[in-house]
Amino acid sequence: MPHPYGFEPSQLSLPLDVVARHSAEVDKKGRFPEESIAALGAAGLLGLTVPTELGGLGQGPRAFCVAAEELARSCASTAMVYVMHTSALQAISASKSLAEREAILRAATKGKHLSTLSLSEKGSRSQFWAPVSKMAAKGDGFVTSAAKSWVTSANFADSYVSSAQAPGAQSPLESTIYLARTEGSEVRPESAFDGLGLRGNDSSPVTLRDLPLSRQDLISEQGKGADTMLGVILPWFAVGSAAMAHGLCRAAVEATAKHLSSAGFEHTGTQLRDLPQLRARLAQMMVRTEASRALLGRTLGEMEAGSAEAPLFVLSARRAALEAALEVTDLALKACGGAAFSRQATPIERLFRDARAGWVMAPTVDHLDDFIGKALTGLPLF
Repeated sequence: MPHPYGFEPSQLSLPLDVVARHSAEVDKKGRFPEESIAALGAAGLLGLTVPTELGGLGQGPRAFCVAAEELARSCASTAMVYVMHTSALQAISASKSLAEREAILRAATKGKHLSTLSLSEKGSRSQFWAPVSKMAAKGDGFVTSAAKSWVTSANFADSYVSSAQAPGAQSPLESTIYLARTEGSEVRPESAFDGLGLRGNDSSPVTLRDLPLSRQDLISEQGKGADTMLGVILPWFAVGSAAMAHGLCRAAVEATAKHLSSAGFEHTGTQLRDLPQLRARLAQMMVRTEASRALLGRTLGEMEAGSAEAPLFVLSARRAALEAALEVTDLALKACGGAAFSRQATPIERLFRDARAGWVMAPTVDHLDDFIGKALTGLPLF
């Protein structure tokens, strides 16, 4: 049966054995999945979408979504780091002004550069497209300070793809995307991550204080950052995070089916799968998962074709996947009962927690509903 995304996992050398081996410990200790990211780098997969002429694998969003989904089946924290890295790399790849563009892309293909997004700010919260931080001219370059609210891989990334209002901007939408190197004292992660789910993704508030920038550090044109955010970063992040949600769904379906088929009642000689209400829950989980995966597959086709409806499908696919992950993991918890509530018997408790992160991650579900409604009624998004 063809894969719904039009790309087969067997075409990628994903180090899923490494990812699975460390996933429980990554969650329990809330630590960064260093082994998994190193294995992805060694396999060239940090350069999955980098053009082949720069040493990358030259793949598009179909392969990216397959990778994100398969990683999330084992470790959603690893998948989150990967989605953020690839989305950031797409912005870098699309840049016509970043001096280090080629060097960074080549380093990523060798597993020697990890990037991430640094867009959301304390002052504008989940409205990542509206930075309140400002870029000011200083000499031949610029300087900026910011309170970025949630930066994945904050302590481990080599660079942040970040944003600020352009000098003299009249609106937060007149922003500029720039590259922030993380080795300087001007970039300071504030704390270790301690969240409900995705506990190993090292998401942290980050303070940028008097960060110097040259014109060669700019990823977008001055004042045109929204074009990069909405035209490059958002589509890749949206489909990648949707695929992540599907990975959680599939893992929950597999774990539930395994539990219902292996556990039972000694006094009657029956198994949990003999109870029709539990089978019904499992069926609902599978149908909800595959319906959302099919929508993502359609979305990837619209993206490849450059369809005018692609942005609407991108938003809808992320919305559907986030809701599917909540529903499917909730049904898994109900179907498997105490075995799912425990952390010892099945991975369902971890999947349940990880699935909730997407609901509050920018753009939130409330934003997605508003954007989709505006698009359907002919209103501008902003």
